[in-house]
Amino acid sequence: MIKKTPLNAKVVVIGGGVVGCSVAYHLAKFGWKDTILLERDQLTSGTTWHAAGLVSQLGPSAAITKIRKYTLDLYKELEKKVDHSAGLRLNGALSIAETRGRWQELQRQATTAQLYDVDVRILDKDQIKKDYPILNTDDVLGGIFMPGDGAADPSGVTHMLAKAARQEGAQIFEKSPVETIITKNGKISGVTVNGQTINCEYIVLASGMWSRQIGEKAGVSIPLYPAEHFYIITEPIKNLSKTLPVIRDFDNRTYIKEDAGKILVGIFEGNSIPAWNKTNTVPEDFSFGEFQENFEHFEPYLRSAIKRFPVLETAGIRKFFSGPESFTPDTNTLLGEVPEIKNFFVCCGLNSIGIGSGGGVGKVTAEWLMTGHINEDIFSYDIKRFQKFHSELGFIKKRITESLGDLYGMHWPFKQHKTSRNIKTLPHHENLKSFGACFGVSGGYERPMWFALDGERSEYEYSYNYQNWYPSAEYETNNTIKNVGLFDLTPFSKFEIKSDKAHQELQRICTANIKNEAGKCIYTHMLNSDGGIEADLTVVCVNQNHFRIISSAATRERDKFHIRKHLSEDVKLKDITDDYCVFGVFGPKSRDFIKTISVDNFENDNFKFGTAKYITIEGIKIWAQRLSYVGELGYELYIKIDDAKRFYELLIEKGKDFNLSNCGMHAMDIMRMESGFLHWGHDISPEENQFQAGLAFTISKKKDVDFIGKKALERIKNEKIKKRFSMFTLDDSKPGEPLLLHDEPIYIDNKIIGRSTSGNYSFNFKKNITFGYINNDYSDKELKNKNIFIEVEKKKYPISIETKALKQTDFKNS
Repeated sequence: MIKKTPLNAKVVVIGGGVVGCSVAYHLAKFGWKDTILLERDQLTSGTTWHAAGLVSQLGPSAAITKIRKYTLDLYKELEKKVDHSAGLRLNGALSIAETRGRWQELQRQATTAQLYDVDVRILDKDQIKKDYPILNTDDVLGGIFMPGDGAADPSGVTHMLAKAARQEGAQIFEKSPVETIITKNGKISGVTVNGQTINCEYIVLASGMWSRQIGEKAGVSIPLYPAEHFYIITEPIKNLSKTLPVIRDFDNRTYIKEDAGKILVGIFEGNSIPAWNKTNTVPEDFSFGEFQENFEHFEPYLRSAIKRFPVLETAGIRKFFSGPESFTPDTNTLLGEVPEIKNFFVCCGLNSIGIGSGGGVGKVTAEWLMTGHINEDIFSYDIKRFQKFHSELGFIKKRITESLGDLYGMHWPFKQHKTSRNIKTLPHHENLKSFGACFGVSGGYERPMWFALDGERSEYEYSYNYQNWYPSAEYETNNTIKNVGLFDLTPFSKFEIKSDKAHQELQRICTANIKNEAGKCIYTHMLNSDGGIEADLTVVCVNQNHFRIISSAATRERDKFHIRKHLSEDVKLKDITDDYCVFGVFGPKSRDFIKTISVDNFENDNFKFGTAKYITIEGIKIWAQRLSYVGELGYELYIKIDDAKRFYELLIEKGKDFNLSNCGMHAMDIMRMESGFLHWGHDISPEENQFQAGLAFTISKKKDVDFIGKKALERIKNEKIKKRFSMFTLDDSKPGEPLLLHDEPIYIDNKIIGRSTSGNYSFNFKKNITFGYINNDYSDKELKNKNIFIEVEKKKYPISIETKALKQTDFKNS
């Protein structure tokens, strides 16, 4: 007898793979028993069934590592709890390197692992050969071994989670394809399945490679697309060790694992093949499906695998598998509430790590639904890091040809994608290009990262040491503190509110005291109810009851979503990001320069720091803000997009008398660290509060408003802060020696006391700088007398704590 679907539910989960079953289980476990899961065919019938099932604990950040560690612990727990095997075979995982860059990358991973209590062991080539004679180690430099990793059975894991979900009260329905997602007043109200309507408050789209086209029908942008994904399984191999670890040969883009006496060889090639190229649509009836063999595409990687694992040379091939697997533009998962429809959540785009992350992403998604936010730095997984165009076929199909390979490609610092570029360019793009700009993507825009000097090529030469753009950054930062630097700030996110209620609404969602006075600029934060920092921004009063909100380029959709979520329904937020170009004119000569091109009064008494006004330059009306993210006297100039190219050319021409130089984002990042300025997404996130970050000055003591997060701050203020933000410099260091990035352990003697969040080399102060959070057990004075170190690539470097920023600027009197 077929079980009838109910007419009502709290949550409908769409998709019966490992991810959907995990979401249903966690929702029911956490108390939302009125959860149903709808699977169009049978559980695992999409991509889960053919997954390789690799399980790995270490991720690129603390939050992602927590997700992966939790996943493995959950599988172990549920095997006993529900008496169903997950097929766990934790023989460990070995990653090897044959190039210097890869060896550095692996050593950095091993260093970071210490922060998260993940057991990682470094092996030289002789030890690898001794322990794993199946490997040809002639060109191997070394490897790292993670004994807690391994593989699981995808079908076993999924059915185990489904069984656990049912035991917790969730209902699961197979042969139940969702036909329509129903909304009312911009909010989820139900779904139709098999001709029947199910009323619900929330949906979670966990439908893997179908997610993009399902979202498209509902007007929701979900940037992923399937590529053809390959592996082979050999005939049985005599005397093959059943305890062989998963072995990843990143440099040759292959991996192997033991599979019931056989070897599975999988690849993550650098130029993948988009699936369903003719129709651009995943068939609704594609279940347990495969593609035709494409041995020609696979063969070069098989040759590399045979070279690395000579035993493969005489092994027959029992199975050649080719099937679809979806990938996102940056190979990170898609989680969270979408910006287009309220209570529409996604949990998809696992990029071939669904089994190893399924448990954790299900937990995070359930918590996100139930609390409305996440108190962890999970922005790299938040779907709101993308914009609408990222899901368009022209963009996503080209990008996944590259992003599939990113999983095994080099994860270079500052690496830029090559595909799907020049989607959004500045009006003066060609001008910037003519001056030697090397572009990177910021908020979807092509934005100058640095400018080549003396005819040098404006291309990155990637490295884990000295950066080829350092000479440019040195010139740009030096010139900015001596003369004038011109920075393109156009990708900054820009929103406007015009309403009689605008001021009181901003007072309710901001921590600082917002002034309803034309020209006032206020730096502030927006929090969640637990006091975590959700947004880092500047609120500018253009005129009474007319406000402009400025935040970083990368957080455009996220910040817009957060603000709209907390505004009253009759107060509208307008996104004006693409309407204006913004130029930052910074440096000690910036006032003298701008006075020569405008008749307005720029003297300090008339144009104070933290204020803004309209000015006129060459007949062009410009909104000028006296603010600076680089720590120098300067102005942010907002100009209509149609006038931007002419205005840029004017700045360049008139700036010659003041030694004005084009400057890129690397220079800006270096200078903001010299000035002690924090960056959301690196140094602050929902994981931190303002007291920990040393940003309590943004909490108003004047306004008598119950702003969001205020109650949490009052509680936090009376508790001991467990970690705190600190600045350090390295003793006796040179550019790129070492290259400081983030997530490097910070020590007192041999004890880890914290981790870094940002790193740069300051050419102005001839010092490596690092920001980070440390345990709040010692005062700055005590730390001055301690042996403090930062560890990079398993080597410790002495560092000194800085009690104030390297660069001190008296903005009020300058």
